[in-house]
Amino acid sequence: MSNVRERIREKKRIVVKIGSSSLTHNETGDMDYIRMEKLVRELSNIRNQGKEVVLVTSGAIAAGKNAVNLKDIRVDSQAESLAVKQACAAVGQARLMMTYQKLFAEYNQVAAQILMTKNTIVDNLNRYNAHNTFSELLKMGVIPVVNENDTVATYEIEIGDNDTLSAIVAAMVGADLLILLSDIDGLYTDDPRKNPNAQFIEQVDALTEDLIGMGKATTGSNVGTGGMNTKLVAAEIAMKSNMDMIIANSRDIGVLHRILAGEKEGTLFAAGQDDNFDLPEFVKGLHMK
Repeated sequence: MSNVRERIREKKRIVVKIGSSSLTHNETGDMDYIRMEKLVRELSNIRNQGKEVVLVTSGAIAAGKNAVNLKDIRVDSQAESLAVKQACAAVGQARLMMTYQKLFAEYNQVAAQILMTKNTIVDNLNRYNAHNTFSELLKMGVIPVVNENDTVATYEIEIGDNDTLSAIVAAMVGADLLILLSDIDGLYTDDPRKNPNAQFIEQVDALTEDLIGMGKATTGSNVGTGGMNTKLVAAEIAMKSNMDMIIANSRDIGVLHRILAGEKEGTLFAAGQDDNFDLPEFVKGLHMK
């Protein structure tokens, strides 16, 4: 096990995902600028070590709702609800990116925005172009900041959560490490918020049916869209793509440099290899799972 943690130090291309609940204040839903600044500082420091880094970030809809003083979406139909969310995403994504650009500039880093939908992966030409864009940005030393394109995404073309999106991005760009920053320490045998006897799982070498069964879609936040279920979907993509993945608590953003120093933080899902794994086909079937 120690060998697996040791090899984390050698990782060169890293994707980091952070969720809405880690970027906003629980009490108000407003952006947590101190948390964002610490995240940007950590990512900039990873870049300064000569590593490549991609950030997958949530928070657009939350930022947009806050900007237009909308606490709850109360509408008569699902179509109206979708339209309101998409409008909030349009406002919020611009605000979110503006904040990241300012913060990264303070650490002399250049950030780029990439917005994706399921079609970006499923369509061969779109995937090819997206891969080329990521490759060029990383070659230039730029930090891509990725989110789902919530302004246009509907059920048919949405990925639906950024845990899965981050694993898809990591697989597409050939990353060797994916870090999911969450509001939980890692994988447990049960929901630790409800069951005090839940046992922490330090390392997963294979995704068994029992483990997948633990991934009940629970989340401690009404802001995010993912629970442990989406993290296990991300783990499946990562492990089959021969990539290590770690779920760690975003309570202390400094966990990033401790992970990259090989310290035992969070749950590590050890890389495997599935030569039959087809990323576009997997993504195509996401809503059928």
